[in-house]
Amino acid sequence: MEEKTIICISCYFKGYDFMDEMKKLGNRVILITSENLKEKNWPWHAIDEVFYMPEKAPYVWNLDDLVKGFAYLLTTRKADAVVALDDYDVEKAALIRETFRIPGMGQTTHRYFRDKLAMRQQARDKDISVPEFTPVFNNDAVHEFATRVQPPWVLKPRSEASASGIIKIHSEKELWEAIGQLGEERYLFLLESFKPGDVYHVDCIVHNHKIVFTCCSKYLAPPMKVSHEGGVFRTRTLNRYSEESSALSEINRQVLSGFGLVNGATHSEYIRGQDGKYYFLETSSRVGGAHIPDMVEAATGINLWREWARLENALLRQLPYDTAKPTGFFAGLIIALAKEKHPDTLPFECPQVVRFLPIDNHIGIIYKSDSEELILKKLDEAATTITENILNIIPPKEKPSA
Repeated sequence: MEEKTIICISCYFKGYDFMDEMKKLGNRVILITSENLKEKNWPWHAIDEVFYMPEKAPYVWNLDDLVKGFAYLLTTRKADAVVALDDYDVEKAALIRETFRIPGMGQTTHRYFRDKLAMRQQARDKDISVPEFTPVFNNDAVHEFATRVQPPWVLKPRSEASASGIIKIHSEKELWEAIGQLGEERYLFLLESFKPGDVYHVDCIVHNHKIVFTCCSKYLAPPMKVSHEGGVFRTRTLNRYSEESSALSEINRQVLSGFGLVNGATHSEYIRGQDGKYYFLETSSRVGGAHIPDMVEAATGINLWREWARLENALLRQLPYDTAKPTGFFAGLIIALAKEKHPDTLPFECPQVVRFLPIDNHIGIIYKSDSEELILKKLDEAATTITENILNIIPPKEKPSA
């Protein structure tokens, strides 16, 4: 079988299982990553060549240099597929595909999976419920929004991959002060109504426009709350036959169909407002972060990184593709910043622990059980122990960053 060349782009350390699986399937793997990630534990056994890019700022490369470097690479190598392993790399991969006419998501579609303003406009155009929002380009438009929509609001970066750049605002005076601090970067932000409610995430695999695998989960401590107030990050999988899973699967189907995703892995987030309605928050064309794939695998037996690799391999070789049947367990994930580099895990040992996550200065645990109630109980107990004995809290940055 002819060897295919997969070029993985990542300015963040992730995608080990993806590259390992691609190599196992008989492909040539080339990695383009940041210079400061040279010493990371990449799957070197699976990587045939690696090229490094200097960072202008965290996760930011000079795109002209990337294109020129890629052009040089192509003089003696081929590129059958270009894969973005992190949210920050979606734009880079789309630019490369467009420039060198490599199949896959281009620059128009990529904005629906990277730019939160484009996401919201597209969702609204497709009659999908979203919190009320406005760009902050124009003063009159901002004032009209602030007059019409009751605070609190959130001012958030359009292209930030985490919740850390988001600030909550309670008055128009506070809003103008925050916008003033942004200076020339104000166009990189949007303003949105803050909707209290339960926050969910849906992780899935899409093949030929069809969602072939879905795992719905519920945050017990949403990323925005943890990043702003400190504390313990928790999430857990839902019963796939529950009303919540059913409603989430339907709005998720509308989003991915409306946004034009053809193939790939996705991680999307939704909120159930106090009115009982589900609202779209954001989506991405990559595997979720924060060790969520480890939790999904514990519950379903499906490793999202490897499944994504199998999908890409099948597409390249024009082979039939189908996912394995998922198992029906429940799983939970808890992560928190710790005072020690390697906190003691002994207090958390129990039959439900699948693994402790090896993250320096953090405590991270994956739980698995056939009982939904037991998962919730273990997450609650662990959160109490962590808060009382292990937790370290670092205050958030004052100024939002794009």
